[in-house]
Amino acid sequence: MLVAGSVADLARAPELRVALDWFRRERAWINEQHLKLCRVPAPTFLEQKRAEWMAERFQSLGWESRLDRSGNVVASLPGRRDCPTVAVTAHLDTVLAPRAPEEIKLSGDGRMLGPGVSDNGAGLAALLALAAAWNAAPPLPDAPLAPLLIANVGEEGEGNLSGMRFLCRESNGSRPKAFLVLDGPNTDHITCRALASRRFEVAVTGPGGHSWSDYGAGNPVHALSRVIAEFTSAHFATIVPNEPTPRSSFNFGLIQGGTSINCIPTEARAKVDLRSEKPEKIDEMASLLAACVTQAADVENNRATGGRVTARLKEIGSRPGGELREGAPILSCLLAVDAFLGIRSRLDCSSTDANIPLSLGIPAVSIGAGGQGGGAHTPGEWFHPDGRELGLRRILLALCGLLLTE
Repeated sequence: MLVAGSVADLARAPELRVALDWFRRERAWINEQHLKLCRVPAPTFLEQKRAEWMAERFQSLGWESRLDRSGNVVASLPGRRDCPTVAVTAHLDTVLAPRAPEEIKLSGDGRMLGPGVSDNGAGLAALLALAAAWNAAPPLPDAPLAPLLIANVGEEGEGNLSGMRFLCRESNGSRPKAFLVLDGPNTDHITCRALASRRFEVAVTGPGGHSWSDYGAGNPVHALSRVIAEFTSAHFATIVPNEPTPRSSFNFGLIQGGTSINCIPTEARAKVDLRSEKPEKIDEMASLLAACVTQAADVENNRATGGRVTARLKEIGSRPGGELREGAPILSCLLAVDAFLGIRSRLDCSSTDANIPLSLGIPAVSIGAGGQGGGAHTPGEWFHPDGRELGLRRILLALCGLLLTE
């Protein structure tokens, strides 16, 4: 088992010292790559251009790279493609995407500004930095396991972790032995428990019509609004004050419907995200949502004097839960690295690409790639490279420790 003392021995190895020092010397290059990759739009389901850009960069840094059938970029060391591996991954896709390259810019205080610069520009830039440092000074040429660098698709929104599902599918005999997932910048956490979630679409349809002459017809927007209001009230009514309950959340994150202020809509839709530390709680919330959909349609139809509405609930995504087993070497390794570097990290539960391997019993953790960031999933997203070097040193030392663990 790797401990702080053995991490110190590892860090003193000549080849590794050169690689670790590379992160300090090449700060400007790393920042430049970070800006360039974020200027290539990669909204979920449309990651190909950024994937091709990343594959090209890996090739230029001496790695063999390819796009798999899911669209993931997979980079391996020459001659070690068939070896058992430890994967370092970062997702390609972003919730928002720049409409023009100029949207990704530098501010006067050194921050990068624009969609995706933090989540997950930080993780992707770390992959490139790791590839370049390894190329400059290969630290463990004879380790029993080989590193595999992966920029994967489908982490955000309705991507439903498609890229990671492909990498972990049971029929893929070459899947990695462990996953080190890079998501966002901050180094204050180690995600070793996977937060389960389910996503649904609520769709209500009706005959539509003119707001005056057809008044009285069932209105899909009115019914959908009732679904949201009833579910919100009913959910909070189930919470008993001062009684311990698993942390849970819901979010109606997208609402669509209608064509004009004076038209009764023919359709209204909403997409909702349900999460909980306990999967059983999500099932309870899903049942409550279904009941609210039925009830809202009934209320609207009982009120209507004209055409009726029809409501439908459809599941559009599911992220499984899971957690590392107690004493897992990947966690011991990362904690030893943190102790050596003086990083105070906490163990947490979150929804990341690590959900899939953890649900399958494959060792995985998700960590930040270094630096500081905020405003993820908003137009005001930002990243500052201050502290990035510490995060990169952490990643490299943890990876090397894992490569020496058979």
